[in-house]
Amino acid sequence: MSKILKIILACNLMILAALTFIYPELMVGPGQLIPAHKALEGDCFACHAPLTGVNSGRCVSCHISADIGRRTTQGMPLKKPSTKTAFHQELNSQDCVACHSDHAGVKRFARQRKFDHSLLKTTTRNQCQNCHKTPVDGLHKQITGNCLQCHNQNQWTPATFDHNKYFVLDSDHNASCVTCHVRNDYSRFTCYSCHEHTPDNIRRKHIKEGISKYEDCVECHRSANEHDIRGRGEGGGRDGREHEED
Repeated sequence: MSKILKIILACNLMILAALTFIYPELMVGPGQLIPAHKALEGDCFACHAPLTGVNSGRCVSCHISADIGRRTTQGMPLKKPSTKTAFHQELNSQDCVACHSDHAGVKRFARQRKFDHSLLKTTTRNQCQNCHKTPVDGLHKQITGNCLQCHNQNQWTPATFDHNKYFVLDSDHNASCVTCHVRNDYSRFTCYSCHEHTPDNIRRKHIKEGISKYEDCVECHRSANEHDIRGRGEGGGRDGREHEED
């Protein structure tokens, strides 16, 4: 390669490098900014730090964390808040770019950003209803809170809770949730809402069988069949007559 050609290539590279810093929006910009940031079009270093990319510290210099979702960057109250809860105040860190991207970009190369619940403080993360509307179907109308008992925070569906692992809801137990779970406490249950059993009778029957722990019925009884006893083989203990009246 001739010396002149090398000089031409070096000059071109220097010109391209200079143009990248002088007019970055033309040289390397992935697309127009969102309408709210239109005034910053062409001023890349308002958000980007040289050679290191977007700096969240520059975001919060305009967007004060305490005001996000409540006031504009000029300090004026929002007429219609964008979210039910101003949850930005409950984030563990001010990592704005974890969720936000202000360039429209080319659609086929656009990065799909999704809110990560792990960014929230633990106490806020467990208060799902503060941000999300409560479902209005027949099941969820009976439940308040405790979303994480069935759902995870990566995706709403499918729900992971399988009631049959604990107790089979057969035709004899097609009851509302509150029948067994009092005051929407789904960590506890009671069978005495319907059954004629009394604590004294239950105690007497179980002590007779040599069973000292009998408070948690579904620990042994998986369904309405009193002979279907967990951990005691097919049909129950003594010839399938466990707890049966003598």
